[in-house]
Amino acid sequence: MSKLSLAQRAAPIVAALAAILIAPPAAAGQAAKIDVTGKWTFTVETSAGSGTPTVTLKQDGQKLTGHYSSANLGEADLTGSVNGRQIDFSFMAEAQGVSFQVTYTGTVEDKDSMKGKVDLGGQAQGTFTAKRQSSGTNQASAVRPYVPYVEVSLATLTIRTK
Repeated sequence: MSKLSLAQRAAPIVAALAAILIAPPAAAGQAAKIDVTGKWTFTVETSAGSGTPTVTLKQDGQKLTGHYSSANLGEADLTGSVNGRQIDFSFMAEAQGVSFQVTYTGTVEDKDSMKGKVDLGGQAQGTFTAKRQSSGTNQASAVRPYVPYVEVSLATLTIRTK
């Protein structure tokens, strides 16, 4: 038998247990699944002016559908896609009797925000930021992230060495 103290003999085992318990599941190695479904408030700045449209999005896998509403460009149904953190969507708009395609391309920053660029039919370009509108969820009942912890009792640990 070795003359190592119980703490010295247990340290490698405790470290190994901690590494196993704290390591994320294999699927967590991938980026967290993005879901932009919901109502968003956009802040748009372009060379043709600014606005604060409301966009309602519905995501089905990578497919994106929804509705755009603003004082400047009116109401329109939209289509697009979400690929990883990249988002893009477009719709047809009309201004001063001329129809044109409006295209938004950007990045989902986190579950409640995104930012990117907007193109108004090649006639004006700009940037946007967007924030998900609150769904009225009580913060106290919101899902909390999983935080692993390790509890080890040395009283029941048996180590044998030769």
